[in-house]
Amino acid sequence: MSTIPHGHKQPSEFRFLVEGMHCASCINRVETALLQVPGIDTATVNLTTKEARIAGSSDLTAIDEIQTAIESLGFTYQEIPVSNSERLKHIQTQAAGFRRLVLKLVVAAPLSIAVMILSMAETEIPNLNWLLLLLTTPVVCWSGSSFFIDAWKNLKHFSADMNSLIAMGTGTAYLTSVLGTIAPGLFSGSPPVHFEAAGMIISFILLGRILEEKAKGKTSEAVEKLLDLQAKMATVIRNGKELETSIEEVLVGDIVVVRPGEKIPVDGTIETGNSTVDESMVTGESFPVKKHPGDEVIGSTINKTGSFQFRVQKIGEDTLLQQIAHLVQDAQGTKAPIARLADRISGYFVPTVIVIAGITFLVWISVETVEKAFLAAVSVLIIACPCALGLATPTALSVAMGQGAKHGLLIKDGATLELAYHLNTVFLDKTGTLTQGQPVLTDLVTAENVNSQHVIQLAASLEHHSEHPIAQAILKKAEQDGLAVKPAENFQNIEGKGATAELDGSRILVGNLSLMQDHEIDAGQLTDHVNLFSAQGKTPIFVAENQHVLGLICVSDPLKESSLAAVQQLQKLGLEIVMLTGDHEKTAKAIAAEVGISRVIAQVLPKEKLHAIQLDQNQDKTIGMVGDGINDAPALAQADIGFAIGTGTDIAIQASDITLVSNNLTGVVSAIRLSKKTMQVVKQNLFFAFFYNILGIPLAAGLFYPVFHQMLPPMYAAAAMAVSSVSVVTNSLRLRNFRV
Repeated sequence: MSTIPHGHKQPSEFRFLVEGMHCASCINRVETALLQVPGIDTATVNLTTKEARIAGSSDLTAIDEIQTAIESLGFTYQEIPVSNSERLKHIQTQAAGFRRLVLKLVVAAPLSIAVMILSMAETEIPNLNWLLLLLTTPVVCWSGSSFFIDAWKNLKHFSADMNSLIAMGTGTAYLTSVLGTIAPGLFSGSPPVHFEAAGMIISFILLGRILEEKAKGKTSEAVEKLLDLQAKMATVIRNGKELETSIEEVLVGDIVVVRPGEKIPVDGTIETGNSTVDESMVTGESFPVKKHPGDEVIGSTINKTGSFQFRVQKIGEDTLLQQIAHLVQDAQGTKAPIARLADRISGYFVPTVIVIAGITFLVWISVETVEKAFLAAVSVLIIACPCALGLATPTALSVAMGQGAKHGLLIKDGATLELAYHLNTVFLDKTGTLTQGQPVLTDLVTAENVNSQHVIQLAASLEHHSEHPIAQAILKKAEQDGLAVKPAENFQNIEGKGATAELDGSRILVGNLSLMQDHEIDAGQLTDHVNLFSAQGKTPIFVAENQHVLGLICVSDPLKESSLAAVQQLQKLGLEIVMLTGDHEKTAKAIAAEVGISRVIAQVLPKEKLHAIQLDQNQDKTIGMVGDGINDAPALAQADIGFAIGTGTDIAIQASDITLVSNNLTGVVSAIRLSKKTMQVVKQNLFFAFFYNILGIPLAAGLFYPVFHQMLPPMYAAAAMAVSSVSVVTNSLRLRNFRV
């Protein structure tokens, strides 16, 4: 028995491709069959990407059972290509299939048109029906063979899909026409010869599928373009010499040389040199970014001005570009909750249509000729094919995911994209989200007879152990003043308040007023400065030694240029904006006032941030949380949608639902706008699909015959079905015009 290979994100999750699906009812049948396999708890199938995802118990290991379940329905199981050679082979196979489809149409279309013209000819043509039989047979038996093969597979397993409807419609039209040609005496009056219906139906459906496949191919263009961006060659330094090599041979730790105008081949950190880099294709940022030694660079971005050398940090699948591509591909394979509506309906749709077609035939044959009854039944079968229903949601989601990636929005799955549409409250972290996250030391007030340099040195010695942005501001000031950092012992970080350690035998505390109060330290007159500095949006930090406050350091974290505009745009979208921060309340309110946020929750620990979000969720609010994806992890996880912002090249994909590649709060606005636009398109698609069937089936059944005095010809029904599918995909492709 074959087993599922290792290396997937979770032991209980597995993905593969299902070839041969054409409509929403196909999806429903595959999902139902997979759920009957032991160990599988959930199964989702995407019509656009042809990807199936299953999850269940950890002993979910039998590929053979999964493959049998798929092939028993008449579909084909296929592993997802991983290596470049496998991807190339898969693309070539798909291209060959598409060319075969085009060839079938090339044969079917001219023959069918000829049959239609001859059938409509007013002059009498000798042995016309035999000529029509000769011209139509290749169309039905070769161009349309796949419909009959798939329908037979379905029949063997007592199931039906759109191929069943097409096969029944065209097969009935063709066989009765053959019978009318070979043995016309079996019929009273004119025999029902409608070769043009069978030929044109197959031609229209083939045309529709070709247009569908071509349009569906465009839904993943963004991912393909991202992968095409990757550099093919790199200049590395080995044995003291520059060597040009393929990107596959670049190793972690290599030193790579990049000159003006060249693509940066992989991810790394600049060792020497300065430049500006165009990162727009990855982050969505329109302006080039200045780069200096120590800065990170992203593979596939373009070096604009200077030359530099960088040390390789990530290669191959670990690079940011590959992470983005894989994330978008994963997201395109997921399903939004709204998609399940179409899936549930399609499960009952095809059998219902067959029953309606049968009733239509019986009703018409009781009041009209066999010919009219036959045409009405065939038209019902053809026009009701639920192609548009199956394409309505996945095509829109796929385009939206790809378009989001182009603008630096990495959306985890379809459910997240749909849920963003329902957000009504957004919590914003302050540091690094609204502000630049790179504070600077602005003020220093000392107690009487205390040297200011001594205060900074003590603070820097403790903060040397911290990664907090405020710590970096203090360390930077100490470095500027030439102050040495002393070794600290027994360092202890006190969450949300500060830190304590021993230095030269003294107990040092560096933190907020709450930390001083916890240790019963009287800050004296320095407490008066706290309110003043906080009102200015600055963060006051006390420095104490052996229970005595030595000074008050003030650090300010300037607002990002985009914050004010982003908050205003979020408010225009009807969202309530809340600042949620561990900073001092007055500092938080000062920053909030600058950007127009009225509700502020300050001086809260990470677990209290989580609780604040829970309180709003208990009021039936749908919450978005925007943070850095690390310190705010509990809140990001609790929120309905977590936005990770400012993550740079080290993407916190697992910590958030939507990752913003660029360090810009306007990405949240773009993500919500994209969600709203996508759901608008999905609803339009579902309306088109449902309205088409609601109107089309009665029209095909002849309910409007008393008004129009005319039946709907089957070939027109086929054309309408093809148009409905193409219109849904085309409507989805409008999302490619989305701009941030």
